[in-house]
Amino acid sequence: MLVSSGAIALGCGRLGYTQRPKEMSKLQAAAAAGQSVLMRRYEDACAEHGLIPAQVLLTHADLADRERLNNARGALSELLDAGLLPIVNENDTVSTDEIRFGDNDQLAAMVVPLVGAEVLLLLTDVSGVLDAEGQRLSELPADFQVKEQGKPSGLGSGGIASKVDAARKASRTGAWVVIASASEPDVIPRLLAGDDVGTLVHPKEGALRARQHWIAYTLRPRGAVVVDHGAAEVLLAGKSSLLPVGVLGVRGAFNAGDAVLVVDPNGQEVGRGLAHLGAMEVARIAGRRRSDLELLFGHSHGGHGGRELVVVHRDDLVLSR
Repeated sequence: MLVSSGAIALGCGRLGYTQRPKEMSKLQAAAAAGQSVLMRRYEDACAEHGLIPAQVLLTHADLADRERLNNARGALSELLDAGLLPIVNENDTVSTDEIRFGDNDQLAAMVVPLVGAEVLLLLTDVSGVLDAEGQRLSELPADFQVKEQGKPSGLGSGGIASKVDAARKASRTGAWVVIASASEPDVIPRLLAGDDVGTLVHPKEGALRARQHWIAYTLRPRGAVVVDHGAAEVLLAGKSSLLPVGVLGVRGAFNAGDAVLVVDPNGQEVGRGLAHLGAMEVARIAGRRRSDLELLFGHSHGGHGGRELVVVHRDDLVLSR
């Protein structure tokens, strides 16, 4: 599969823009004007190799909704089974700042679990991730902190920091990731042959399932639940749901089913999950023990509408540490 763009860059030329515009309406117009040119070029390039390209345009809303996400997964699976080359891009004609993926690096990291990819290649204009002396790192250290190496081009977006972030997200699915230069001769076959090209990011142990990765990296948190230190330790042990007794309070406005951050009193992220209750309900029961809840709701088992009161169930929680 190929995750790439270019419609806006080509459209800027057709519309006479000398540089990438900032206005959303102009960006959307450029995407619309350039899309047909882009796909015609892919058609011509693929034809030389006996390939048939298939355009797949996505928005963040498509991947944030489970039904639409599953539809996208099914479509991509059919295209791959048919031997076509899916070319995935953000649907720039309808996307806005509030709902954008950010850049193609982030989109690629979200596509990896969607198709069960084993390898993600992030191609750029530098030899890989560079150390403080400007030397290429063959492998990315777990504690490596990125200092941006160069800036995005005038017609593109993203940079090495985004690629490292995307690589780490994709590696949590169990995929191998390489950040390398697109201008390196025969870069893709050499990488797949195991040559020392670019910077390798190893798969993380304990790979996240596709649904966990979706919760952690695709959904955008609508708010936060603040927990005490004791609750944070219990959650990080990985065997407990978040119960009301460990909650100190809430931030933001969210509804049941929304993604939320779970943070400790210092603001450090403990994890991300799906709220089983809305913000007002969580605030109402924060810090209450089971016996208090039985009195409050009048259920002998401390339930809420006949079910156990849980703020975030452990099956819906992805730990950050």
